[in-house]
Amino acid sequence: MKIIGLTGPSDAGKGFCCGFFAKYEIPCIDTDDLYHKLLIPPSECVNELVENFGESILNESNGINRKKLADIVFSDENNGKLELLNKITHKYVLAKTMEVIEKCKAENATAAVVDAPLLFEAGFDRFCDFCIAVISKEELRVKRIMERDSINQEAALMRVHSQKSDDFYISRADYTVTNDTDTASLEKQLKNIFIKENLIV
Repeated sequence: MKIIGLTGPSDAGKGFCCGFFAKYEIPCIDTDDLYHKLLIPPSECVNELVENFGESILNESNGINRKKLADIVFSDENNGKLELLNKITHKYVLAKTMEVIEKCKAENATAAVVDAPLLFEAGFDRFCDFCIAVISKEELRVKRIMERDSINQEAALMRVHSQKSDDFYISRADYTVTNDTDTASLEKQLKNIFIKENLIV
């Protein structure tokens, strides 16, 4: 079974790519979704986050209030908080991802996609047969983030600028696709990769 890494900055188009993979019955493992489930108690991840960021990040159910945590992590005076968050959460997400991959193998899947915004930072690319990066213009990403999270332009820009540059993804990925025009163009780019990797004919 081939393991495909999918990464790129926030709102570049990873979700659309996963929809494309589904057309060919290739499961997509959403590491963001796995992460969100880890924020629901009881969870060792929750305990470690509270130890490092304080009880103010808890909600009424003693799970993690993602907005409060984000406000701390993406503040003007970050002071390494984003790096600390990633250091804590990566190991838990990686363990859960490996569990899902083993399940896909047991079900005789031909391939599985790991959708991970921090694929390279977490070192998960070393488990992948090849990696695809999807990138998009900054102004388009800012617009999508504003619409998705109902936040203003300043907050959206702060999130965008806290992430790696396009060059970071391009230099590390085996393939790069661009999501700046229409979905047909993006789908064509993905299909060419799948043909080259003998996943479709």
